Amino acid sequence: MTHIRELRTKRTQLGADARAIMQAAEAEGRNMTPEEEVKFDKLMDERDGVDRTIERAEKLAEDERAEAEREGLERGGRTTGDTEAMGALRAYLLGGRSVLTERQARALVSGNDPEGGYLNAPQQFVKDLLKGLDDAVALRRFATVQQLTQAESLGVPTLDVDLDDAEWTSELSTGSADDSMKFGKRELRPNPAAKRVKVSRKLMRTSVISPEVLVRQRMEYKFGITAEKAYMVGDGNKKPLGLFTASADGIPVSRDVDVSTSGTGFVNTANGNAADDLITAKYSLKSQYHRNARWIFHRLMIASVRKLKDGDGNYIWRAGLTDGEPDKILDFPFLMSEFAPSTFGDGDYVGLLGDLSYYWIAEALAFEVQRLNELYAEQNLVGFIGRMEGDGMPVLGEAFVRLQSNDIVP
Repeated sequence: MTHIRELRTKRTQLGADARAIMQAAEAEGRNMTPEEEVKFDKLMDERDGVDRTIERAEKLAEDERAEAEREGLERGGRTTGDTEAMGALRAYLLGGRSVLTERQARALVSGNDPEGGYLNAPQQFVKDLLKGLDDAVALRRFATVQQLTQAESLGVPTLDVDLDDAEWTSELSTGSADDSMKFGKRELRPNPAAKRVKVSRKLMRTSVISPEVLVRQRMEYKFGITAEKAYMVGDGNKKPLGLFTASADGIPVSRDVDVSTSGTGFVNTANGNAADDLITAKYSLKSQYHRNARWIFHRLMIASVRKLKDGDGNYIWRAGLTDGEPDKILDFPFLMSEFAPSTFGDGDYVGLLGDLSYYWIAEALAFEVQRLNELYAEQNLVGFIGRMEGDGMPVLGEAFVRLQSNDIVP
C-alpha cells in the first residue's frame, strides 16, 4: 500500500506540473508554444503510465487479499459448498476431468454437455471474474448491471411518447383526457461468447498463485476486451449494442452534435471552434443527467481535447490535483477506451457525453470451463475455454449526447 500511495503522490505532482504549463500560457493570454506542448505531452504520457501502474498494483493487492481470505477459511475449517466447489475447480484445472472424485465432479457438472468436458464454474469463481471485468472495463463500473439466474431475457420498459403537460383547471375539473402516452419495450438477451486462454504447465504447477486465479485473470483480460469493444461499437446483432452505434433502439442520430475537426484533431479556427462545440454538447444534455455524466474518448482524442481553449481563452481540460480527484473536461470526468472511435474523418464519431447508468448490461451467471489436455502438449501449455453469456445496450437515448466530426476546410 505504501508503494501505491507513492504512485498517487507522483501522479498528483505530474498533473500539477502539466497544469502549471497551461496556467503560464493562460496568464500571458497565449497558446502553449511548441516546446511547451512537447513538455506538456511528455508529462501527461508519464501520468497516464502511472495511472495504469496504479490500476495494476491495486488489482494485484485485491487478488492477494481475496486469496488470503480463501486460504484463511480453509485453514479455519469453515468449509462451505462453494469452498468445496472451488477445490474441485482447482483439481480440474491442474489435472483435468480424470482426477476428479465422484463428489468433486458432481459439484461442477452443469448439465450442459458434461460429456464434452464442459464444467460449471463455482459461483465464487464467477463473482471474482465479473469483479475483474469491472476493473478491466471502466464502463461497467458506471453502467447498470443485471445478473440473470432464471429468465432468458430482460425486458426494458421505455417511454416512447410522453403525456402532454398538465393543465390549469377549476377545483372540480380534472383536465382533458390524454391518450398520447405510449410504452415500448426493448429486450436484453444474453448472447454466448467463448474465449480460449493458454497457461504454461510449469507455471500451473509451481506458481504461488492458485491455478484458478491464473486462469481467471487471463479470462478477465480476454472477455474484457471483447465486452468493451461491443459496449463501444457493437451492432446489437447477437452482441451488445454499442454507444457509438446509431440506432433507434439505442442512441439515435438525433442525439448527435457536430464538433469542428481538421482531419487530424479538434480545431479552434475562425471557421469552427471545437471547444465551443463541446460546450454546446454539454448543454444539449438535460440537467438531470449532469450529476452522473461522463465523457468517453479514445486516448488520441483526449490528447487533442487537452489543448482546446474556450472563447475566453481558458483551457477546457482541468487536471485533478488531489488524490482521488479525476481529471475533468468542462467540469465532467472522462473515461478512456481503446475501442472508442479514434479517427477524425468527416462524419466519424469522436466522443460521447452521458449518464452511463442508462447503459444496461445483462449477464447470465452460468459460466462454463473446459480444459484442453492435448491440443498444446507440444508447447508444454494447457488450454482452457471459457463460455459466458451477456448483452448490453443504451436504454434511454436522451441521457446521451454523441459527438460527430465536422471536418472544417481551412
